[in-house]
Amino acid sequence: MFPVHRPGGLLGRESEQRRVVEMIGAARNGHGSALLVLGEPGMGKTALVDDASPGAGMQVLRLDGFESESAMPYAAVERLTGQLREHLAQIPERQRLTLRVASGAAEGSPPDRFLVGLGVLSLLAAASTRRGLLCTVDDAHLLDRESLEAFAFVARRLGVERVALLVAGREERGLDAVLRGVPVLRLAGLSPGPAAALLNRSVTGPFTPTATAAIVRATEGNPLALVDLAADPLLREMTDLGLGPDPVPVGQHLEAHYLRRVMHLPAESQRWLLLAAADSTGQHGLLEAAGAALALDPARGDDAEAAGLVHLDPAVGFRHPLVRSAVYGSASRAERRRVHGALAEAAAKLGLVESEAWHASRAVSGTDEDVAERLVHAAELAGRRGGSSSRASILARAAELTPAGPLRGERLVGAAEGALEAGAADVAGRLLAGVRDAEVDRVTRGRAILVRSAAALFVGDPDGVRASTAEQLRAADEFHGHDVEREQRALLQAFERCSSADRLLVGVDVQALGRRIAVGAGAPGPASVILRGIAALILEPYDRAVGPARAAFDAILGLPDRQMLHLGTLIAAIGAFLWDDAGRRAGLERAMRAARDTGALQALDTLLWVGALSELMGGTVTRARAYDGTVREVRRAMGYDGENVVNAAVMAWNGDPEPTVDAIGQGAAAAGWGGVEASTTAALAVRNLAQRRYGSAFERLHPLVADPFLQVTPLHLADYAEAAVRSGHREDAARAAVALGERAEVNGSAWCRGLAERALALAGTDDVESRYRASIDALATTGAVVELARSHLVYGEWLRRARRRRDAAAQLRLASDHAARGGATVFQDRIHAELVAAGGSARAPVPTSGPDLTTQERAVARMAASGRTNAEIAARMFLSPNTVDYHLRKVFQKLGVTSRRQLADHLGPVAP
Repeated sequence: MFPVHRPGGLLGRESEQRRVVEMIGAARNGHGSALLVLGEPGMGKTALVDDASPGAGMQVLRLDGFESESAMPYAAVERLTGQLREHLAQIPERQRLTLRVASGAAEGSPPDRFLVGLGVLSLLAAASTRRGLLCTVDDAHLLDRESLEAFAFVARRLGVERVALLVAGREERGLDAVLRGVPVLRLAGLSPGPAAALLNRSVTGPFTPTATAAIVRATEGNPLALVDLAADPLLREMTDLGLGPDPVPVGQHLEAHYLRRVMHLPAESQRWLLLAAADSTGQHGLLEAAGAALALDPARGDDAEAAGLVHLDPAVGFRHPLVRSAVYGSASRAERRRVHGALAEAAAKLGLVESEAWHASRAVSGTDEDVAERLVHAAELAGRRGGSSSRASILARAAELTPAGPLRGERLVGAAEGALEAGAADVAGRLLAGVRDAEVDRVTRGRAILVRSAAALFVGDPDGVRASTAEQLRAADEFHGHDVEREQRALLQAFERCSSADRLLVGVDVQALGRRIAVGAGAPGPASVILRGIAALILEPYDRAVGPARAAFDAILGLPDRQMLHLGTLIAAIGAFLWDDAGRRAGLERAMRAARDTGALQALDTLLWVGALSELMGGTVTRARAYDGTVREVRRAMGYDGENVVNAAVMAWNGDPEPTVDAIGQGAAAAGWGGVEASTTAALAVRNLAQRRYGSAFERLHPLVADPFLQVTPLHLADYAEAAVRSGHREDAARAAVALGERAEVNGSAWCRGLAERALALAGTDDVESRYRASIDALATTGAVVELARSHLVYGEWLRRARRRRDAAAQLRLASDHAARGGATVFQDRIHAELVAAGGSARAPVPTSGPDLTTQERAVARMAASGRTNAEIAARMFLSPNTVDYHLRKVFQKLGVTSRRQLADHLGPVAP
């Protein structure tokens, strides 16, 4: 691109220049950051970027967006990797392979876009260690979507790297949405003084003050318009320019101005310009080959450069996008098809498969199955590189070229699937609008149902959330007898969606779900074992369901880690059904590790959420808070506001205002998320128990117990028994305790046995003290630290009422220590009040995390204490090793330690 404020330097951009200089200076001093420069055409974005580069005092890396690459996944990342190939050996092997696969240089599983982003971050950090690095990305709105998302990830994760990322572009193609969370500098028109100075230094003879004011007003201070229109003789003939009430449309005037300059060139030079406008990559080899097919003299590019319309070095580029649009828009359709055909032929000779398909698709009119097939092949190549957005757009174009019928519908559904995977639910919906169910086969209809249902979940449609299970079953029915793998996957997802909707499920009842799942469990393999276990969980009595459920759980845990990525809800549900706290935690941790290793942040987000809820029932609040905090970091890495992440159940345990937590639960129910409402209600009930508001706890829990839901309700029985006993509902307490005891006899779980013994003791069944001790002994062998604290608490309360104060005080002190270790601060007031009543002293709880560490610092500290290297921690947390080292130094300083061994001693063994 040409600078628009030359000669004489920038005018009227002092504050903008200062902001860029400050960002670059901070990066030189080890505080990396990014800045997004937005503005309309001609506002001087490129000039601002160019102005920053010479005085940066750093290595400068420049990338530009090209329209013809916008459908080629990771095209810009490929160019970046090529420029920094000497630093590839310095980044982790997994990230290096990911970049090679994304760039098409190596075979491998399609990489997750966030792992590609981490690879780019590591590569930039490696390249910045000596002199620092300024990376500028101009015309970012023309980048391929995958590369843009990678740069957006980098922009949000820069910390203590010596990297400045300056991104410039127009507010088109969702640029600002992809780069959400990145600081924005918006360029407006120049103020009257600098605008007038720029106008009059751009012409040989200055305009009169009246004309100057009119032109500045008409162009609204647009620098490019001022420079280029000033040299147009017709401008002096526009006597009424800008004198009316409405601003003159600058883009139209500029485009017309450029078109007049084009028309002054020889016809062959105009054809060369059209060829360059149709290509837009600027690759000399491609343009020369295509020009030869059109019998064009390569020297015609010199004419265009002499006219100030293009530059030829190092690649062909237009003075401004409006020059390209003027050239391309003025050509006839036949002329456009002709040059695209030549470019397609040239791309085929050069082995540029995606470029050949792209141009071929624009060289035809109407439908053309041969070209559509080539596009489908290009889409497959994009998919292999992880290019969901590119795959979607290429398949959509292939569908346009496909004659009406089943194949067209299949390609539209494939495009919709790619769009949904890329997070464009609205695009997916528009693509599906062109699918006629009667024209496609059953498998394609089933795929379309799944996309529509997932899109409804994505946009938060309450009806879609509640009906999602029924929709999954509809899709499974379409797949039945035609695609076993898809049918079984839809059935597994139906159970997961059922857990989300909970009691708000519509369109199907739980029993019907179980029967349909059983039908789909006929084929051999792990999926059938899992489905049989789920069907038994739903349909069979507990004693007959445990065996198949255990086989299902073992089948899940026997899968490779990567196949567990999207099974978090199943792991949590079946683990809870079996009361296997250790297996559940281990399975979720394996799935989380796989999500981190593969960069699957969306899957990790779900796993962390499920993990937090699981820890509140059979684990520690400390782990739940850690998971919840990590969800915030993951959301920030994906570009969402981490502060808007709300896990109401965790909030209840944190002591947030009860009305606020209750309102969030009710809001979740209104949005169709019955599972969120139920978990919030249950967490508030436990908090009521901690506050000795037993009647309130009973009122919250009784509806959940009276209307049981799958594996979830039994987890509440111990809490329900305590609430019932303390609020005068002893028969209810006894029934809950006996039911829990019967489950413990069948599943052999120490966690279940510990809660059952406590519930039976509270209900006054036979030898109370023996049951309290049995509860404590059982829970001491599990990871359910908070439940262990609560058993010590109620045993201590019983001992105090039996006037055994010394024994009571001992139990209550243990309760306090375990509650502190497990993060159950909501129970400390009750424990301490009982301890004082027993004649003991209310000592301070044992600290578990030391001084106030941030979420990232705590996570870094825990992983460092477990023996992981900085590089390993960086990969798991989607940071650079430099940022990890910075956080670790801060942790050492805050905790007053000097080694990782001391760090491990300080943090203790409870860390997740």
